[in-house]
Amino acid sequence: MTWLLFLTNQLDEMSKMRKQFTKEERLEIVKQSFEPDVKVADVAAKFGIGANTLSRWRREFRQEHGIVPQGQGIKVMTDEEREIARLKKQLREAQLERDILKKAISIFSKGDGKYSNS
Repeated sequence: MTWLLFLTNQLDEMSKMRKQFTKEERLEIVKQSFEPDVKVADVAAKFGIGANTLSRWRREFRQEHGIVPQGQGIKVMTDEEREIARLKKQLREAQLERDILKKAISIFSKGDGKYSNS
């Protein structure tokens, strides 16, 4: 009966250990998940990892390589496209700041005269 207990404990310990994937292995798994007509969950199950883990790896891969999903495949952004995206983001932030300042000015100017020069 002791050997059965020993084996059970060994199996429990083995199931708690997670496989550590190298950078190259992760890259290969991510590439497979980008193939047309392939589901992330299927690729994750094939390699014994969670779908959320694979999704995180895919997101990290896109961020590192400037890749955005496009239709059936993936598209690598050129330097110019990355610069345009960065500038558009910067413009949106500046417009938001401007709108907030406009709102603040209108609030202070409508006040009890405490904040206005009149």
